[in-house]
Amino acid sequence: MASLPYLSPLDARQRQADGALMVDIRQTAEFQREHIAQSRLYSLADHANQPPGITLPANNTVVFYCLSGARCEQYAQQIAALVPGQNAFLLEGGLNAWKKAGLPVDVDRSQPLPVMRQVQIVAGGLTAISVVLGYTLHPAFFSVAGFIGAGLVFAGISGFCGMARLLMHMPWNKRRGLNG
Repeated sequence: MASLPYLSPLDARQRQADGALMVDIRQTAEFQREHIAQSRLYSLADHANQPPGITLPANNTVVFYCLSGARCEQYAQQIAALVPGQNAFLLEGGLNAWKKAGLPVDVDRSQPLPVMRQVQIVAGGLTAISVVLGYTLHPAFFSVAGFIGAGLVFAGISGFCGMARLLMHMPWNKRRGLNG
């Protein structure tokens, strides 16, 4: 398995100042809401079945990042194939570490939250409300919490999340053209 060396946020920022290309591998909606200043998007999810298409900077240095570093680590082999034989690195700790170091981030709060965060908010909120209602009004409300839990288990096993599909069609997610 190919592995790429890690750079700390401060080292990555210095490389960026020297002309390195910062490449975000997250999904488009995540990038549109928040990303490292002057970085480019190359969503692995969007390019899963396409050949690599990254134009390298003059010094051939590329630093890949995601939110926490977990996706970069998981897909290190695919990432390494994007720039074979080049100076490629992974940002240690991802965007979260970059922000913690106080480095520049472009933020657009008018963009909706990523759909999976919306799923977590809705599922968690409905579960909490149904448990409270189950204790205070009628035990039948516990079945709502059970239904949501079963849906989350199904989504984890199958990769299909009905709630995410539903949320993608909500007006706040459509107005920016994020989900086709």
